[in-house]
Amino acid sequence: MKKSLHLFTLLCLANVALHAADLQTNNLPAVADPSTYLSEVVTQLTRAWPTNHTVNLVCHGHSVPAGYARTPKVHSLDAYPHLLRVGLSERFPQAVINVIVTAIGGEQSEQGAARFEADVLPLRPDVVTIDYALNDRSIGLDRAEKAWRKMIEVCLAKKIPVILLTPTADITAKLDDPNDPLNQHAEQIRQLAAEYHVGLVDSLAQFKRYVSDGGDLKTVMAQSNHPNRKGHELVAPELLKWFPKN
Repeated sequence: MKKSLHLFTLLCLANVALHAADLQTNNLPAVADPSTYLSEVVTQLTRAWPTNHTVNLVCHGHSVPAGYARTPKVHSLDAYPHLLRVGLSERFPQAVINVIVTAIGGEQSEQGAARFEADVLPLRPDVVTIDYALNDRSIGLDRAEKAWRKMIEVCLAKKIPVILLTPTADITAKLDDPNDPLNQHAEQIRQLAAEYHVGLVDSLAQFKRYVSDGGDLKTVMAQSNHPNRKGHELVAPELLKWFPKN
């Protein structure tokens, strides 16, 4: 599987590069630029007292951002929202940062969208991340797309930057099969990020890269569908790329 996955990963990366070049050439929708997308937020993070203010980052989604490990145990301090908080504090030591998790284990994006305005917007987020694709396999692509669009459009209407996450890995998925639902949902999220010109963290690509580089998928998983700390450490640095220090 590793050999075929390595070839599949290389083909995917080549396709992404060609697609990005085509988008740039034709001025078509593309994922936001990590170096500038959150420039206003980064400016706030670099300010020191008394001119700074609290920056709120809200991580919305299912069990993975909630920190579930081997169910029912929750290791929130090993999950990427907390690792993001630690990384931002190291990068911006004068900043006041809240990383607020509104994730619920077992939830899919329709449920997340239904409570989005009640649970997320009152927190006055400066940035929102959305991570539902693992569980969206239970509702299918069409229903998931409508729910993701609803959440994205609510954020954009409020001028809140949003970062979409493709799913983390699942041991039961066929990572080298583009027709596997996990890959299909990941591709849909990539397309949504490009269409709306918002942020994207391609978590699934990082897990595939780990395997294609010779890693054993089981070593980054707490159970079949939940990453352990090592798995979350594949995601957190990709999120941090959206907060470059000037």
